[in-house]
Amino acid sequence: QVQLAESGGGLVQAGGSLRLSCAASGRTLSHGAMAWFRQSPGKGREFVSAITWLGGRVYYADSVKGRFTISKDNFKNTLTLQMNSLKPEDTAIYYCASTPARAIFTTENKYDHWGQGTQVTVSS
Repeated sequence: QVQLAESGGGLVQAGGSLRLSCAASGRTLSHGAMAWFRQSPGKGREFVSAITWLGGRVYYADSVKGRFTISKDNFKNTLTLQMNSLKPEDTAIYYCASTPARAIFTTENKYDHWGQGTQVTVSS
């Protein structure tokens, strides 16, 4: 079993930055890929970015490309999302997720394990 715990959310003004972290524990050797999703009030969960755990291949949603950077630390079993140039529409609960498959997926049903989420609020 894999346990995921996000941290680093908060309140920031538009144009500011935040750094989210996701600490993984348990059977982390089963990581094939990890991802960030987000969910705004009244909306479904939206893909943000993903990275393969071994090869480090990355993929971003168009809405965050050029502003967000996903990275990982294999030794610390930590996933990070650096968010720059934040916009009010980035306001959401951000979740990290993992899958044992060594591939990038943009749909939530491909991920087996989820964290509890961390709130990001961007004020205008």
